[in-house]
Amino acid sequence: MLPTVDFCGKAVTRLICGGNPLSGYSHVSRELDWEMIEYYSMPKIQALLDDCWQCGINTFQSRGDRHQMRAYLEHRQNGGKLQWIAQTASEFANIHGNIREIARYEPIAIYHHGTHTDNSWHAGKIDGVRDYLKSIHDHGLPAGIGTHIPEVVRYAEEHGWETDFYMCCFYNLARGYKAAPATDQNAYAQDKFPPDDPARMSAVVRQVAKPCIAFKIMAASRNCRTPDSTREAFRSAFEQIKPGDMVDVGMFQKHKNQVAENCGMVREILAASARAAP
Repeated sequence: MLPTVDFCGKAVTRLICGGNPLSGYSHVSRELDWEMIEYYSMPKIQALLDDCWQCGINTFQSRGDRHQMRAYLEHRQNGGKLQWIAQTASEFANIHGNIREIARYEPIAIYHHGTHTDNSWHAGKIDGVRDYLKSIHDHGLPAGIGTHIPEVVRYAEEHGWETDFYMCCFYNLARGYKAAPATDQNAYAQDKFPPDDPARMSAVVRQVAKPCIAFKIMAASRNCRTPDSTREAFRSAFEQIKPGDMVDVGMFQKHKNQVAENCGMVREILAASARAAP
């Protein structure tokens, strides 16, 4: 198993498998979205989850839609042991109902969808997101919020929100209102990945005592064109977050075994960091 940290009472590996590729969200192009959708049949999703466990990852994160809930259920029915951190699916008309449905599948935590959080921020309705934390807690689960905007984390902390953790994007893809790729063909054209964004988010992450999960550390595949750039993305991310934080990375197995490669790199990076620690 990869090194773990205490995440809301559960031991979670510092590398988590993300779910975006399984639903065809590449944040690159509609063509790559479709390639992911075509590749990730249910058997291949199950193979991915099994590979994660075999290579040392013990936790999976994905959307709490019916497709991903079914995928996790089948994983467990087949004897799989991965833990699941679920994101609300904001396309549901009733997010409280979505939370109730997710809870039936026994995730270890639920967080509110980052794009919905950020759109609420831009609309001046961010305080309404706090109600979803209560709904998650009412089901006996740790509650978090996802966001691409560092100021959202600061706001939640300054106002005493009942958050147990944060999902923090290294790049601010929500500089204004953001539509979903499924409904806006130009959604990805609005995504920007300036090099100084990770430092802004990680500065906030280090100030927060609660566990944080950093995602898009590779700028949605833009920072992992070569093994060296992939290794550097991991090294830089772990260097910038707290020792008790995690990184969440989507993995596309079509062309090579990214699970094995990523686990090998993370294992080496964390071992070297442990040796260098005073």
